Amino acid sequence: MSMKDGESGSIADMVRELAELLSETNLTEIEVEQNGQRVRVSRQMSAVMTQAMPMAAAPAASAAPIAETPQKVAGPQAGTVTSPMVGTVYLAPEPGKPPFVKVGDTVKEGDTLLIVEAMKTMNPILAPRSGTVREICISDAEPVEFGQPLLVIA
Repeated sequence: MSMKDGESGSIADMVRELAELLSETNLTEIEVEQNGQRVRVSRQMSAVMTQAMPMAAAPAASAAPIAETPQKVAGPQAGTVTSPMVGTVYLAPEPGKPPFVKVGDTVKEGDTLLIVEAMKTMNPILAPRSGTVREICISDAEPVEFGQPLLVIA
């Protein structure tokens, strides 16, 4: 960014510069902290599917109709805890220490499940509800994306 520490600039100018940077780099999200102010700019990428339409004639009327079966919408498993940010996930409070939770552990709402480091800040990820850890979907020190499943509590 062209603003240097100590330079004055409005938040709107910073947002415009960050939006331009998003476009130039094809990123979907960027967060900057400057002089105690934190600004995050993100955009949603919508996938546009194009399909070439064949120029063939329509099927004959005598063709058997194809039975349509309703398709289940794929989504996260019930009880999935997802990452609230982009960062690096850590399963333990520090290297060499035991992990916060293991598969089969019982957790209470508010217990620390793991840590996501973003911009050199350690962010504890807390259990949204009580239950049993059924699956851990990530590995220690693995980069994670916003919304990526981290673990499942049943």
